[in-house]
Amino acid sequence: MNSMFYIKLYLLTVPVFFLIDILWLGWLGRGFYKKQIGFILSDQVNWPAAIAFYLIYIAGILIFAVVPALEKGLVAKAVLWGALFGFFTYATYDLTNMATIRGWPIAMVAVDILWGTLLCALVATGSFYAGRWLMG
Repeated sequence: MNSMFYIKLYLLTVPVFFLIDILWLGWLGRGFYKKQIGFILSDQVNWPAAIAFYLIYIAGILIFAVVPALEKGLVAKAVLWGALFGFFTYATYDLTNMATIRGWPIAMVAVDILWGTLLCALVATGSFYAGRWLMG
């Protein structure tokens, strides 16, 4: 695997992440988030910040879950390490918010951590198979 492989893998993973997360944030979970944290939600998305987050976060999924799984040839490793990456990162975000933002709901913590865990497991799995496809 050379640098061009990793660039292609990254570029294939970006739309997988966006499609899954947009489905959740824009449709399935939208009402939940408005109900839980509408008191602090902005009317407008800060797109530069959102895009920066996504681009950095996707690199993290690749580095910590997908590449090690590809090296071992084990999709189960991608699923497990992707899920763990999502769990720890979303738990960090939600528990920090709960500790520092008045009124941060416990339901938000539970649902968002579960979502992050599932999201990263799904993305890591899709990316693993994209990597296998790239490998020929």
